[in-house]
Amino acid sequence: MIRKTIYILSVLSLLLTACSKDLETAPTDAVADSEIYKNVDNIETVINGTWSYLNDTYFTYANPGYTAFMRTGDAMGSDVAVTTKYGYRDAYAFTELYNATTNRVKSFWTLLYKVIDNCNNVIAKVDAAAGDEVKKAQLKGQAKALRAFCYLNLATYYQFSYLKDQTALTVPIYTEPTTVETEGKPKATLEEIYTLIKSDLQDALSLLAEYTRPSTEKYRIDRAVVNGLLARTYLNTGDWLQAAQAAAAARADYSLMPAANYSDGFNDMQNVEWIWGHGQTNEQNTASYTFHFLDVSSSGSYYYSFMADPYFKNFFDEQDIRNGLFEWDGLPGREGFLRYKKFKFKSNLIGDIVYMRAAEMYLIEAEGYARAGQTEQAITALNTLRAARQAVLFTGGSADDLLQAILIERRKELWGEGFSLSDILRTQGKVERKAYVDAQGNPIKVNVTTPDGTSKTVNAQGHRILRFPDGSDFVANSRYYLFAIPLEETQQNPNL
Repeated sequence: MIRKTIYILSVLSLLLTACSKDLETAPTDAVADSEIYKNVDNIETVINGTWSYLNDTYFTYANPGYTAFMRTGDAMGSDVAVTTKYGYRDAYAFTELYNATTNRVKSFWTLLYKVIDNCNNVIAKVDAAAGDEVKKAQLKGQAKALRAFCYLNLATYYQFSYLKDQTALTVPIYTEPTTVETEGKPKATLEEIYTLIKSDLQDALSLLAEYTRPSTEKYRIDRAVVNGLLARTYLNTGDWLQAAQAAAAARADYSLMPAANYSDGFNDMQNVEWIWGHGQTNEQNTASYTFHFLDVSSSGSYYYSFMADPYFKNFFDEQDIRNGLFEWDGLPGREGFLRYKKFKFKSNLIGDIVYMRAAEMYLIEAEGYARAGQTEQAITALNTLRAARQAVLFTGGSADDLLQAILIERRKELWGEGFSLSDILRTQGKVERKAYVDAQGNPIKVNVTTPDGTSKTVNAQGHRILRFPDGSDFVANSRYYLFAIPLEETQQNPNL
């Protein structure tokens, strides 16, 4: 059963601090609701605190808020070859998210539903608060968009594709604030969940009509972010033209980064093509802990566990700016793994977290138009991105050739940003992994440079896990792809 577990600043903290992003984990019943929600300034602090909770809550070191969702999604996909060292090796092996008793399963469920409950409180109470009506609309719009974002994740990872079965029962819907007496809801269908998501996002567009986000505060939700979430939603539900149009609206004010900036490390929210992200500071840096898994080249990184599948490199043209990020590792214990040096810590060992970029929107445009049969528009969107990355342009082929080129471009461009498993689920695809060996089954040899500068030949390392835990081959629509509902939740909510 969902319990009343909203995380906010106390009234005393509101008076003592000028930093609206600080977050204390005091339960709602520590301060009367009449005080918490009495004015728009307090409610804005609830919104900011909820965002911080989503991103900066440590369940374990391998579960630092929402970034753990993104890392998990990529670890369970095709193109990240996770080493044996810590963190996401169980997700990579499909033994963790399938298991209703694991800490990560409980963490993800708790994270999303606590954010949903915070948003429900804001939506229910902001109209009665003292303050400017435009500010109230902004706060309600941001709460509705954030609630939609959480339900979009639940719809994505807890059931198969909407296009497979929109009547499939998935997770409960809560749209009102909960208390310890709240009765647990039954599972809703995907159709019901996506209806709520679309309604919330359309409402958010209207409510945020007069809101202009400060350019340095990309963590705040504005109409560009909402349009991006609508684009993702429409892509999931097969509303192809609407997906393309929403994506175009989302990226309208964002340009693609210059090719030279692609190797900067994907660590700075002020990158010109970042639409939505979570900033990190020396004092608030929990979310950037996952750079220790992603960053496989900085000396200050620790785990070096998200290596690239060597076959992934074959997708890239030689002159593609992204191709230069590959390097065979020559360090002891990692010899022969293929680094993909996309993510790098800043010099102070923190890194901002990317949630949404213009590049993703171009790819949604391309896919939406391609699936709707508008080939010319699809090729234009795809080639706009390819040209920015100095890749060979798509010049022609069948409709299926175009669609496959777009889906592969998503894998190339969005590697490490959390889209691998979600794309497999929504397209009803399957994980693709194979051993990196020659035609005779022998390990492929590669040259590496050792720490002392000498060169030597070693066995290349690729995927370790090539089948599901039961020994069966990877297939589409496997139960192993879905996230389990925590055992504790099913025990407490008999209506599930």
